Amino acid sequence: MSSAPVTIQDPASGSSASLLPSLGFNCFSWRPALALAEGPATPEMLWAEEEFAQGSGRPSRSGTPLLFPFPGRIRAGAFEFEGNRYQVEPSDGLGNAIHGFALRAAWRVVEQTTEAITAEYQPSIDDPDAVGQWTGDYRLRATYRVVGTRLDLSVAATNLSDHPLPFGFGTHAYFRLPLAGATDDAEATIVRAPVDAVWNAAGLVPDGGTAPLGALGESLPAGGALAGREFDTPYRFASGARETVIHDPRSGVTLTQTFDESMRCCVIYTPGHREAICLEPYTCVPNPFELEAAGIDTGLLVLAPGETYRTAIGLEVSVA
Repeated sequence: MSSAPVTIQDPASGSSASLLPSLGFNCFSWRPALALAEGPATPEMLWAEEEFAQGSGRPSRSGTPLLFPFPGRIRAGAFEFEGNRYQVEPSDGLGNAIHGFALRAAWRVVEQTTEAITAEYQPSIDDPDAVGQWTGDYRLRATYRVVGTRLDLSVAATNLSDHPLPFGFGTHAYFRLPLAGATDDAEATIVRAPVDAVWNAAGLVPDGGTAPLGALGESLPAGGALAGREFDTPYRFASGARETVIHDPRSGVTLTQTFDESMRCCVIYTPGHREAICLEPYTCVPNPFELEAAGIDTGLLVLAPGETYRTAIGLEVSVA
């Protein structure tokens, strides 16, 4: 499989997106056509390490990592399901497994048009080392489509095994700050997320307890300036949550991320370089198996043999 990036483009608007199928089918560049008073006509909305397009960057630190069959961490990489114990290779530098297998693997492109691309990841075909680390085989199919000022992602996960398959799914997009490069003040960015509690965590692994939003997150539901705040924090989505919003009040640029009711957790992360922010919708709380065993509803999903889970995440940018 070629390690070269692939670009899709909307001919009508000139908007484009670039992906790396050989490294997690990661969408690392999105350039929507915007009517900005200053700056490029198609500004970059995603952040990626300089070497990422060549396939040598870290898969969890650039672009849009797709997290499956679990988002976030599993403590020590160990979990039990239906009486069987499984061990996932630790990968976070702290002894925990993190973000699943799909983001690090080469995907197969199965369909491509000018403005859309579809690829698949199946451990038994694409990543044999991952097979024994999970409960069974599955197929993850994803399609990206660029149209106007939107970038749409649709996902289908199918259980290919003959027994139930537990899973979680999430995305980890690095949204470039300042938005569209329209200003030079990332800290003025307004961040809004419909959350109502924070999941307590020890060593970045949720322990099952929740707490009020507190000083760090109290402005999130209505929206507040980033203003130097540092996040690596799992939040609980409020009932009915369907979107997160990032807004640059100086340029009027707004980026809205939409998702469906299956998303239960929002991890917000600010890298140390302060050039991006991640608002990560997850179907489940990180470390779900341990918490479910303690009677805590985490949003962990289970597919019956042959069953398929479908979801969609949309990104749209506008200028006021």
